[in-house]
Amino acid sequence: MKANSAILMTGLRVLGAMALVAAIALVLVSRARMLAVVPPAGPARIPVYYWHMWSGQWQPTMEHVVAEFNASQTKYEVIPLQVPYGSADSKFLMSVAGGNPPDVMAQWTQAISTWSQDGVLQPLDTRMTPAEKKFFLNDTYPVIHQNGWYKGHLYGLVTSVDVYACYYRPDQFRSAGLNPDRFPTTLEDLTAVGRKLDLKDGAGRFTRLGFLPSNFTNYAPSFGGGFYDPATGTALLNTSANLRAMTYLVSTSEVLGLDKVRRFNSGLKSQNGASWPFIDGSFSIALDGEWRVKQLAQFAPGLEYRVAPLPPPAGGKPLASFSNTGFLTIPAGAKHSEGAWEFIKFWSGLDHPAKAAKYATWFGWLPTSPQMAQSPDYAAFLGKYPQYKTFVDLAASPNIVTTPPVSYQLFLLDRISAVDDLAARGALTPTQALMKLESDTARERARRKELGYDQ
Repeated sequence: MKANSAILMTGLRVLGAMALVAAIALVLVSRARMLAVVPPAGPARIPVYYWHMWSGQWQPTMEHVVAEFNASQTKYEVIPLQVPYGSADSKFLMSVAGGNPPDVMAQWTQAISTWSQDGVLQPLDTRMTPAEKKFFLNDTYPVIHQNGWYKGHLYGLVTSVDVYACYYRPDQFRSAGLNPDRFPTTLEDLTAVGRKLDLKDGAGRFTRLGFLPSNFTNYAPSFGGGFYDPATGTALLNTSANLRAMTYLVSTSEVLGLDKVRRFNSGLKSQNGASWPFIDGSFSIALDGEWRVKQLAQFAPGLEYRVAPLPPPAGGKPLASFSNTGFLTIPAGAKHSEGAWEFIKFWSGLDHPAKAAKYATWFGWLPTSPQMAQSPDYAAFLGKYPQYKTFVDLAASPNIVTTPPVSYQLFLLDRISAVDDLAARGALTPTQALMKLESDTARERARRKELGYDQ
């Protein structure tokens, strides 16, 4: 009863009335199935309706994976439907509330624990054979088998992992008299090198920043920080490690001058594709994700650049990074969950990681296990894009921090971002920012408890 009420409450937040939610959900699903790819003629198969958010150049890639699964067996026919990213969550929640969800859905929103608490998702670990569970828990990377869990059950199987490393420009290193073959080994040294790479015009305004650290979540892991205590199952926020990380970010900007940094950032182009400021040389060193490798190959094929892990500060953790992860899920009420699970295993490589490696290369994804990383397909991919090797090493690291598996995930991510922004603008000191984050989160936990959640 509590789970059903939670599902309805989630749907009501979207539209405000359960009757309207159910009606729209049924219309959406009916229309979706009419628009979906029609299975080819042949022996009757069990249809497995699959929702995803890949559009543009990635939609044919996604449908190619589906086609390979359909060709690999004769029992199920996966029928893909592309759902616009901006409305995917609301449509998904409405379909569950209306009792007619897809059978499997790819999820990017970091809300697996929230939806699990609300009864929106089915557990996946209960479907694993002993051999599958052994491989999953022992042979996949920590970031894979440690995520997607809530209160002892796995509700989302990680298929994609984003991690962050330092892209840097050897040409700018050389012009500043620095050796690009000797990338700094500590964060303190990296910060000092960044200052040697800065350029200003005659009026003292920055025309290039060698290194501008920003984004609290990206730096906290290297300081040994994070946002979750597995021993208590609660968020862990106002810690000495997190304070050191935020203090480092704020103090670095203060040395450069907050107004000068804001003025420089306001003059930059978009962060997307060919407009990424690293390409035009506005930054000598940029902490960013693995997806930039393929973007650089597409938009700046002649650019000389290298990639190195973010070096830890004194006493910090090496090969550390924050990561947003993508999941495959089976919604509550799915009518063909057995077929959904077979598709999840096929695509994720749970049964055959070496075979599934080629799907990771199609998307430019990181491998999920050593078996996948060492497969011929992934070896060929690294031969073409050698800069990915740094990210593969990161993906295998035990020092990856992800979204905490608490029921208030989206709230927590929003508040972390908010206090990060306040501290970066000088509106709060790092100490004040973390105290606010702690108190805001405590209030949210108390509110949820009063409403009958998190008992």
